[in-house]
Amino acid sequence: MSSSPDPLNTPLLQSKALLWLLLIVSVLFAVVLWPLSGAVSWAVFMAIVFSPLQERSARALRGRRGWAAFGTLMVIVVSVLLPMALLVASVTQEAGAFYERFKTGDIQLGQYFQRGIDALPSWVRTALERFGLADLAEVQRRLVDALGKSSQAITSRAFSIGQNTLEFVVNLFVMLYLLFFLLRDGKELSAQAARALPLEPKHTRRLLQQFATVVRATVKGNVVVALVQGTLGGLAFWFLDISGPLLWGALMALLSLLPAVGAAMVWGPVAIYLLSTGALGSGIGLAVWGVLVIGLVDNVLRPILVGKETRMPDYLVLIATLGGLAAFGLNGFVIGPVIAAIFIATWAIFVEVRQEQAVTKKR
Repeated sequence: MSSSPDPLNTPLLQSKALLWLLLIVSVLFAVVLWPLSGAVSWAVFMAIVFSPLQERSARALRGRRGWAAFGTLMVIVVSVLLPMALLVASVTQEAGAFYERFKTGDIQLGQYFQRGIDALPSWVRTALERFGLADLAEVQRRLVDALGKSSQAITSRAFSIGQNTLEFVVNLFVMLYLLFFLLRDGKELSAQAARALPLEPKHTRRLLQQFATVVRATVKGNVVVALVQGTLGGLAFWFLDISGPLLWGALMALLSLLPAVGAAMVWGPVAIYLLSTGALGSGIGLAVWGVLVIGLVDNVLRPILVGKETRMPDYLVLIATLGGLAAFGLNGFVIGPVIAAIFIATWAIFVEVRQEQAVTKKR
């Protein structure tokens, strides 16, 4: 006598239960990783960027991937992390010195502001007066209040960082520790990820290649271009004897991560101020340097570092970067463009599949 099949043990129900279990476990795992999301993200980004160096090292060491990963990790520490730590320390010190000079009156922003206002056409001064921006005392009061609040916020943040030194050390250790294994086992992990995705192999390869390409383009291209533009802008400010060249150079480097606007948001107003106050040589020189040197760095360096075929439209990069920074903080300047690129690639795959299905039905 044959027994009837168990309705709770059908392949369809088992498949649905497995999918729900996979979804629940994945969400819980994401919750566990969220406190370390920054460390994990940067470990993945750095592993992708330095994977060519890892592969060359592995070949030179005759397949000893562990030693190759250790050597690549040391290169990252010496060439990236240590210089970045020194740069942050120097910029922080110069920012503090700049604020102290402003507070003690060594830097007379009010006089510079008044000279610029006096050099403007009358209709511009009238418009500024309507908004209360032509009153030197009022503007200086606002500047002092804003700088005071900013300094309090920076001091509070610095104190918070000091209190969370252990957290910072833990995140740094996790990033370096995970980075070692991602460098060593990157090929196997990417192959496992490709097998796990429920897509056709060609679509899976396309998505993974797009992910790696955008990460390299954003980290290698944008960061290097930003550093070069910030350095060139800082050198120009130093040559023109403008106070705080390292601070302004760092600000230009940070703003250079945003396409279309970038470093011009710093050197542009300074050039206009120099021209309006009669320093024609300095103003014209800074404007020419900004347009012909700083401005062209992006067009010259980025294709060399990244390749023209990997670039997304500037408007999409700008929106994705701003949205990423708002949603994920500093990590967002990489995560935002990556999500945008995967979004575009996924929709392109979806359209291709729909077209293939339509052609199949016609046959």
